[in-house]
Amino acid sequence: MIHAWGITDKGAVRPQNQDGFYLDIPSEQLAVGVVCDGMGGARAGNIASLIAVETFVDALQNLQEGVELPPGAVLTQAAEAANSAVYRRALEDPDCRGMGTTMVAAMVVEQTAYLLNIGDSRCYYISGEGIQRVTRDHSVVEDMVARGDITPEEARTHPRKNLITRALGSEPRVRADLYEQNLTPGDFLLLCSDGLSNVVTDQELLYEVLHGGEPEGCCRRLLDITLSRGAPDNVTAVLIEIQ
Repeated sequence: MIHAWGITDKGAVRPQNQDGFYLDIPSEQLAVGVVCDGMGGARAGNIASLIAVETFVDALQNLQEGVELPPGAVLTQAAEAANSAVYRRALEDPDCRGMGTTMVAAMVVEQTAYLLNIGDSRCYYISGEGIQRVTRDHSVVEDMVARGDITPEEARTHPRKNLITRALGSEPRVRADLYEQNLTPGDFLLLCSDGLSNVVTDQELLYEVLHGGEPEGCCRRLLDITLSRGAPDNVTAVLIEIQ
């Protein structure tokens, strides 16, 4: 059995919400979630995330109805379709030049999660053992951490923390990272944009998911924490629970 919830908000500073998300549980053994964080100006970022989510979901459904493919291949092909759609719009519409979006997506099949990410939107795996970030950010500061130039703590407040090195829609082809995560009853997956992860620490995420109250209210609690701290960016969270 799978349960899931999602929320998105423009935050306390931004005039428009350029995040987007989709969540569906078509059967007791299957769930799909995706979070996108658009970029490229006041109007274009919103369009990029909207096109990416809609195209990704349409492609996902078409692929699932066609030839049997491994879940990772389904996610990759759907992301490529979304990338092409955003890239074409950016070429054709002068107001959308240079736009792009991050993407983090999860397909949960029974007790295995297949995960995809592009950019710095994240997936966390949360269990009684603790919290683990499954995805790796495609960002300047993540590369600096990997090289040992700065610590993960310094990365949270680094002036270049919002510079991403890979985005959906910025190039004709996109390279996504794929992950697999085994799940057991009582485990959670949290998908989120950086508007949440830049403000709420991993340990706070862990506490709210496991101990903050009922799971169905968790996304709202996380949003409220972010808003109470000034929410400088759009905030999106999707929580998936395995029962």
